[in-house]
Amino acid sequence: MIHFGLDHIGASEKQTMQELAIRGGPWTAQKQADLLDYCESDVAALARLFPAMLPRIDLPRALLRGRYMAAAAAMEWAGVPIDVVALERLRAHWEAIQSQLIGATPAARELYDGRTFKAARFAEWLLARGIVWPRLPSGQLSLEDDTFSEMADVYPAVRPIYELRSSMSKLRLSSLTVGKDGRNRTLLGAFNAKTGRNQPSNAKFIFGPAKWMRGLIKPPPGYGLAYIDWEQQEFGIAAALSGDPAMLAAYQSGDPYLAFAKQAGAVPQDATAQSHPAVRDLFKACVLAVQYGMGHRSLAFRINQQPIVARELLAAHKSTYAQFWRWSERASNHAVLTGLLPTVFGWHLHVGKDTNPRSVMNFPMQANGAEMLRLACYFGIKAGIEICAPIHDAVLIAAPLDRPPEAVAEMQNAMRLASRAVLNGFELRTDVKLVRFPERYMDKRGADTWERIMRLLDELELEAAE
Repeated sequence: MIHFGLDHIGASEKQTMQELAIRGGPWTAQKQADLLDYCESDVAALARLFPAMLPRIDLPRALLRGRYMAAAAAMEWAGVPIDVVALERLRAHWEAIQSQLIGATPAARELYDGRTFKAARFAEWLLARGIVWPRLPSGQLSLEDDTFSEMADVYPAVRPIYELRSSMSKLRLSSLTVGKDGRNRTLLGAFNAKTGRNQPSNAKFIFGPAKWMRGLIKPPPGYGLAYIDWEQQEFGIAAALSGDPAMLAAYQSGDPYLAFAKQAGAVPQDATAQSHPAVRDLFKACVLAVQYGMGHRSLAFRINQQPIVARELLAAHKSTYAQFWRWSERASNHAVLTGLLPTVFGWHLHVGKDTNPRSVMNFPMQANGAEMLRLACYFGIKAGIEICAPIHDAVLIAAPLDRPPEAVAEMQNAMRLASRAVLNGFELRTDVKLVRFPERYMDKRGADTWERIMRLLDELELEAAE
C-alpha cells in the first residue's frame, strides 16, 4: 500500500488490534466491533490494491497458484490420521525409551552424556576410525540429518549412530501437532522454498525426517489410506523437458537406472536388477548426483569409490544423454544472462552472483516437480478426493473402505493429467501403497526402528505394571 501510495491502516493501530486479537476474549461489544472493522480494513485495502497491481500480475498463472492455495487449505483441514493411543504411549515413556536405545547401541555409550549427544566425543570417535566428516564454514562438524544419512551410506559404523539420532527426535515427537480428532495438521508452507515447493515444519509434520515416526499414521475405522507417488519424477521431468531420446527411452523402460547401465554398455542387454544390483546402484547414484549437480569428487565420496570411477560414470552420463546436457547448459546460460530461470508455468528462480550453480542445474527438475504436485492436488481436490497431505513427489489420500480403488484411480488420473500439463503431453507413472484399517502405514526405511521402539515400549509398560 505504501509502495503504491494508497491509504492504509497505521502500523501502531494494526499492532494494537493484533495484540487485542491474540489476547483473546471475552471482548466488549465495542472491542468486537473494533476487531471486525480491523479485519474489514484489510479486505477493503486489498480491493484498492488489486487494480494498482493488476498491470504487473501474470494473471493466468496467479490464478493457477490461487487454486492451489484453495487445495492447500483443504489438505490442511483434512490432516493426516494418527494412532493417538500409540503416540500417547510413546510420549509417556519417551525418556526411558531414549535411555534404553542409548544403552543398547555400543557406539552411543561413548558419544552420549545421559541423553545429550556430545560433538567433541564424536570428533574423537571419528578421528580414531579415520573417518573424514563434512564440516560447516565455522569449522564445526556438520550434524544435520542429511549429513548423517549420506555418511551412513559410506561408512557402516556410522549407521547405528544415525539411526539412533533419528530415533531420538524428542522435539519432533513432543511437537507433533495432533488435534482432538486424531489428525496431524500443520501449515504446509506453500511456495516457501525457492523451487516453489511446500516447506512444512519438520517438527510438527508427521512426514518430517524421522522415518520411524510414520508408523503412527493409521487410517481411522472404516477407512483406508493410499500413498501415491510419481516414479522417478525428476528423471522423467529431465527427459521430457530436454527431449533427450535416450533418456526418454530409459524412463519408459520402467527402470531408468538399469537402462542407463545398458545404454552405457556397462551390463548386457538382458541384465536385471537381480543379476547386476551393484552396477545398478552405481548408475543410480550417478543419476541422482547429476540431478543435484554433484561433481566427481562428491559422487566418489557418496559411492565410496576412487574419483576416477566417479569421473567415468559422469562421463558415461554425458555421452549417453548428450541432448539433456546441452539443454541443461542452455538453461544455465539463460539463467546467468537474464538473472531468471522459469518453470513451464512461470515460477522463477532469481539468479545472482551468490547463487549456487548446483541450485541452477537442479531447479528445472525440482521446480517443475512442484508445479506438477500443485496441479495434481488441485485436480484431486476438485474431484472430491480427501488428500491428507502432499509429500514432495507424492500425496497421501483417505477414502472409506468401500471405495479406495476408485479414489486411488481418480488420484492417479489427476497425477497423470498434471504430468501431461507440465511436460507437454509426456506422462509420468505413479506407484501406490494402500493401507486399510486396522493396518498402519509404514515407511520401510523406518520399519526396523519402529519395531525396536515398540518392543522397548511393551517391556517398559510391563515393568511398570509389575
